[in-house]
Amino acid sequence: MAACRCCCSCLRLRPLGDGPLRLPGRARTLTPLQVRALWGGTGPRAVAVDLGSRKLEMSSGKLARFADGSAVVQSGDTAVMVTAVSKTKPSPSQFMPLVVDYRQKAAAAGRIPTNYLRREIGSSDKEILTSRIIDRSVRPLFPAGYFYDTQVLCNLLAVDGVNEPDVLAINGASVALSLSDIPWNGPIVMLEASAENVLQQDFCHAVKVGVKYTQQIIQGIQQLVKEIGVTKRTPQKLFTPSPEIVKHTHKLAVERLYAVFTDYEHDKISRDEAVNKIRLDTEEQLREKFPEADPYEIIESFNVVSKEAFRSIILNEYKRCDGRDLTSLRNISCEVDMFKTLHGSALFQRGQTQVLCTVTFDSLESSIKSDRIITAINGIKDKNFMLHYEFPPYATNEIGKVTGVNRRELGHGALAEKALYPVIPRDFPFTIRVTSEVLESNGSSSMASACGGSLALMDAGVPISSAVAGVAVGLVTRTNPEKNDIEDYRLLTDILGIEDYNGDMDFKIAGTSKGITALQADIKLPGIPIKIVMEAIQQASVAKKEILQIMNKTISKPRASRKENGPVIETVQVPLSKRSKFVGPGGYHLKKLQAETGVSISQVDEETFSVFAPTPSAMHEARDFITEICKDDQEHQLEFGAVYTATITEIRDTGVMVKLYPNMTAVLLHNTQLDHRKIRHPSALGLEVGQEIQVKYFGRDPADGRMRLSRKVLQSPATAVVRTLSDRSSIVMGEPVSQSSSNSSSS
Repeated sequence: MAACRCCCSCLRLRPLGDGPLRLPGRARTLTPLQVRALWGGTGPRAVAVDLGSRKLEMSSGKLARFADGSAVVQSGDTAVMVTAVSKTKPSPSQFMPLVVDYRQKAAAAGRIPTNYLRREIGSSDKEILTSRIIDRSVRPLFPAGYFYDTQVLCNLLAVDGVNEPDVLAINGASVALSLSDIPWNGPIVMLEASAENVLQQDFCHAVKVGVKYTQQIIQGIQQLVKEIGVTKRTPQKLFTPSPEIVKHTHKLAVERLYAVFTDYEHDKISRDEAVNKIRLDTEEQLREKFPEADPYEIIESFNVVSKEAFRSIILNEYKRCDGRDLTSLRNISCEVDMFKTLHGSALFQRGQTQVLCTVTFDSLESSIKSDRIITAINGIKDKNFMLHYEFPPYATNEIGKVTGVNRRELGHGALAEKALYPVIPRDFPFTIRVTSEVLESNGSSSMASACGGSLALMDAGVPISSAVAGVAVGLVTRTNPEKNDIEDYRLLTDILGIEDYNGDMDFKIAGTSKGITALQADIKLPGIPIKIVMEAIQQASVAKKEILQIMNKTISKPRASRKENGPVIETVQVPLSKRSKFVGPGGYHLKKLQAETGVSISQVDEETFSVFAPTPSAMHEARDFITEICKDDQEHQLEFGAVYTATITEIRDTGVMVKLYPNMTAVLLHNTQLDHRKIRHPSALGLEVGQEIQVKYFGRDPADGRMRLSRKVLQSPATAVVRTLSDRSSIVMGEPVSQSSSNSSSS
């Protein structure tokens, strides 16, 4: 049999005896999905799942059929295509080399990228965070020791602005991996949430409802897998240590490890050094005993024994390596107002995790502006609250290159930001930036950032609705090897870094004393019962209230006022007639004002400008500057249709510049308004600088505020009364423009 396609090369399939189909020159067998791609097969397959008022459609077999797995997931008019490809030769890396990339395409939103190349470049924060969620969801379901380069790509095909594409991408990754021949024990359920201070019982109910509907999606995926008839490949090698080496390692190291893990005098550094010393001694003996063993087997054998010893103490003795019981918090201390020049600051210390948080105010113009593509896709326009998380290498006694923000820092900062966002007032007059710098890290630095950020916001005088605290809950399980079910488990409150590393779950939860604002579950098992999730939420909520009580001893509510050295905002009322004078030619005055005083100015409406000053002294300078540039522009109130005496100050080709009073900014009286006759230059009428002429006032141009004067209309026998001027109005800072005006007396 053979199948040929009209393209630049000819693809042919040949049966190799009674075995599977292969491409010529390709040792790897083709998956059922790829066979169908080449042969036509039975065509695309699809399944639909009803999710209450919405329907989720999952299909495969039409697009990207050369990938190991490909799926399109659609809800409403939002569609995401996900592909999965894994190499058949192992990677030299001693970990699971999985790459997940979620990409938002401008075309999906009916837009053209706004950058100079007019194409997608780089990755946005939203894309990186979504990729991280998918990675955490699918990674635990690969076989242990599966070190094969694997890539999952999620492409946004269309977006309707209603259905969330990131949710479809997670489901699409599950479908693509399930339909591929890649060894993967899916489908998945992922738990991550942000909430508007939702009560615990309501939150738990929402989780249960979500799990109920995800089970329907999983059943739909399994139905699709059954229809297509997927057969998973057998990897060349799974990188797991030899049982014999593990057994010998256990004899050599388990007692010494037990002694270290039950010595409660150790801190993070000394414990790591003690374990590392045992590691070096043990690995040296193992290399002598097993000279032919792979280096990875030696290293991983010690890891297996160390992890087993650590977990057995928790499971059997209900004790942890620092001496705490399962539900105790580490020692917590808080400080605020660390540096007087900062708008707000706080130091939060929990055990050996130390975080310095600062708050900075700036003008609303400093808010993050989403481009039109992200706005169309995510519905986010301006963002005037942000939290930026930094994790320098010295926080864990390491050295490293300090560059831009990495994916981990972005993810941790986004979680802490979600925790604090619901308590930020929506009408706050400034953009708020919280920075969280991890100075020491021994677990749960993102939740420490939420605690420290809450303290710093209150220190800065931000009227947050309630204080926020966060905590991480860990899990250690014992599994029945025959049934692969969890037969025993322990939940750990406020986990250390080593408990996160050796445990099965990092369950982060943040909120106020009344409810929950953020949750993230990093689960390292193929799955956990909903019962454990509910217990983890309850245990975390108890710890959260205890943390809030400690924080309240330092500062229990926001300061009544912001600090004296904080920024100031005032409004300037500028009548339309004064706008050109206030702004200056080409914006000269505003640019000079901002450069000399450091303030920033934005226009609120036609006659109102907002002035932001970083300090009160800067506002004082700005006030003096505005008074100076406007002092000679105390314009009289003019009466529409009245005739005034104007003095010529300059002769131009297009007309004459005139003033109606000495301290007025000269305005142009155009040639067309000088005389009934058509003239090309004012000199034709014998006009000279200093000469006084009569003009009639016709108000201001509604478009640009320019004064409209005419001499031409007076070149007729009609009698006119010449007016003189008295009352004045001015640019007013910090209060509305006076509406009073009076007519000038006749001369």
